[in-house]
Amino acid sequence: RLPLYFVVPICVSEENILKYEGRGIPIWCWSCHNGAALLKMSAFPKEQDDSTSQTQKAFLDGIYKTISKAPYELLKTDDLSSSLPSLQDIQTAYTRFKQLFLIDNSSDFWATDVKWFSLLESTNWLEIIRRVLKKAIEVAECLERQHTNVLLIEESATDLCCVISTLVQVMMDSYSRTKSGFQSLIQKEWVVGGHGFLDRCNHLHKSDKEEAPVFLLLLNCVWQLVQQYPPAFEFTETYLTVLSDSLYVPIFSTFFFNSQHQKDTNTSGESFKTQSGPFRFLTVWDWSVQFDPKAQAFLNNPLYAEKPKPDKSQRKTTRFKHQRQLSLPLTTTKSSSKRGFFREETDHFIKNILGKRIGKLINSSDEPPNSFREFYDSWHSKPVDYHGLLLPRIDGPEIKVWAQRYLRWIPEAQLHGGGTIATAAKILDLMEEVQSLQVKMDEEHCQAISGDVHSVPLLRNSARLSSLFPFALLQRQSVKPALPTSTWKDLEDEDDLVKRDDEFVDLTSDM
Repeated sequence: RLPLYFVVPICVSEENILKYEGRGIPIWCWSCHNGAALLKMSAFPKEQDDSTSQTQKAFLDGIYKTISKAPYELLKTDDLSSSLPSLQDIQTAYTRFKQLFLIDNSSDFWATDVKWFSLLESTNWLEIIRRVLKKAIEVAECLERQHTNVLLIEESATDLCCVISTLVQVMMDSYSRTKSGFQSLIQKEWVVGGHGFLDRCNHLHKSDKEEAPVFLLLLNCVWQLVQQYPPAFEFTETYLTVLSDSLYVPIFSTFFFNSQHQKDTNTSGESFKTQSGPFRFLTVWDWSVQFDPKAQAFLNNPLYAEKPKPDKSQRKTTRFKHQRQLSLPLTTTKSSSKRGFFREETDHFIKNILGKRIGKLINSSDEPPNSFREFYDSWHSKPVDYHGLLLPRIDGPEIKVWAQRYLRWIPEAQLHGGGTIATAAKILDLMEEVQSLQVKMDEEHCQAISGDVHSVPLLRNSARLSSLFPFALLQRQSVKPALPTSTWKDLEDEDDLVKRDDEFVDLTSDM
């Protein structure tokens, strides 16, 4: 399951990696701007004899000392197997959750609507999403506020470790919120990182014991961030929906194997050679295989607040902002030219020692052990920086159902002629119209002699798009009005209300 290339502390030798088969080996995932690092590690088996366990314990102690470098830096180890739900619990919750959307007819929909929220709560799926997001916020607090290295521990370090490490990077690194950055993150943490897509998705239907929607859990968590902070993401919820669908399309090899080693081993044999040459697996990131250019436009967020590029005069001063810096630059000591996380940095240690001594003089009382709520409330009390740290809202009804994915095949649940997708389609129409006018202006400016001006064709009218477009089209109208079930029962005798058509709102008129 280990990737071909990975970063480990300098004290870990190749002999140790082979001896312990990659277990107990901390693998570097990402470093915060202040130097605090996020790592993950697969745990040793729990049931072993005393001599073996003592040897492994001594090995782990040496690893922890190397990472923490006590007393200069701190290390927090987090065993996700005990702090988060198990894979079996996740699978059970998701199975119950899916049953709410397997509705064959309209009568079943309205019968389920009576107890919809109680059924939704009983599945425990949204609560699992809330717990995962809360854990990601806790890790982000350790990295950002406490400047503490975090080591995520799991049995294989390829399931929940991938979820948390990916969420932390999406929340803390604005590049991970772009299309190219998010794609690179998925490739690094999941595909190359050794997540068992073949077993977790049960592609071959061999065993249901290993099945668990871990990657779908990640996409659900990312969707919560996308719908709470739309300008911060270059991609849309449609992008995430398409990505979740592609997970089960068998023509793509991206999400089909348990590891990169398994893929390379199985695709290099003679069985994959045809008369025209070797069989070529498609990558899921080539969206032109599934969609035409018009459909691909819905994958891009027209409201994305792109990070402004600094002026040439300011580039020299801002060049070192993303390198490893210290929170308390108390001395004028020249920083080391070698800035590796696992390399000795004398100036860094001096600054940390001075910083802690002065901090003890300033703050007489120690920080409370659980500062999650303080960190959470303090961040949400400030204006949102779409290019900085993002913390999802996790209280109460802030955790919502991913409607575009789960409700798209239920016409009664659709919002006809509205929704966020209708707004995005209208903005895309305006953008294409502006581009068309720009083409005309450029051609008139250049005084082209031949050829008519070909404007870019506009998208379809968005006035009657369903809120779940482009996946669900308008097929049939709901037989009942969009009213709460209790109100509907009181109005069952009102035949004119039942027969009344949906109100039409012309979104194409000037606003």
